[in-house]
Amino acid sequence: MIDRTHLLNSRQMAQFVADGYLRFDELVSQDLNEGVKAKMDNQAIPGGKAGTPFREMWPDTPIGKMFRLPEIEGIINSLVGPDPIYDHHAVHTVKGGHTLGQHWHADAIIDTRMHFDIQFLYFSHDTPLEMGGTMILPGSHYRRISESDIARYHNFVGQLPTVCKAGTIIVLHHGIWHCAQPNQTDEIRYMFKLRLNPTVRQVRLWNTDDIDHPEIPGLLSTNHAWTGNEDRLEQVNRIKFWRFLTGDDNFDNHYWLTRIENEPELV
Repeated sequence: MIDRTHLLNSRQMAQFVADGYLRFDELVSQDLNEGVKAKMDNQAIPGGKAGTPFREMWPDTPIGKMFRLPEIEGIINSLVGPDPIYDHHAVHTVKGGHTLGQHWHADAIIDTRMHFDIQFLYFSHDTPLEMGGTMILPGSHYRRISESDIARYHNFVGQLPTVCKAGTIIVLHHGIWHCAQPNQTDEIRYMFKLRLNPTVRQVRLWNTDDIDHPEIPGLLSTNHAWTGNEDRLEQVNRIKFWRFLTGDDNFDNHYWLTRIENEPELV
């Protein structure tokens, strides 16, 4: 059992609903970072079969120990439950002097579920801006697109480059838009990505002690400027997602859903 103190709280979950990601800086110790990086240097992190219970992956290895840290298990439990499924992983590398960035894309073009997978981005070493960490677009996870439909775009208002210290973890909703950036240093840039699938109904898996916290409506109303006048669509998407996560079909925020659910002839 995970100690409730290691679970996400309701405010963090509301932020995840609005932004599609959560970031945890320097969460992993330097000794584990160095152990994982050494394995990546030697291409020594074995692959797994999709559908394998995640608890069976990488026993007694640095990467396995990292994902079994109580704080990271708490993140996993809060988002996809206590016994998720391993989907896949990848060690993404950008060699030093690589001046081209990756095109904007999303990984889950055929996935329209309300249930969601998560993707961990783990940076085992310091990643300054010039090293080209992953760029993400907050709030894009509700815009389900064909993988490279957005490849023609170069920049979005509010895009967020990953600039971080070693041991930083970012956890994403599977639908978020992202892309790798150029590496203008002389060193290889590593990013370890892991996708996990839920095995339980994703309702109130986190620490709900603050479920009625007054900050939650404001967090769910976060404005991402790139959406422009379509922000109202995102407000509705967030309310629907929050209803799904909390199991409260009557939840509303600033009357967005109540007004369009009003059908007096059905009363």
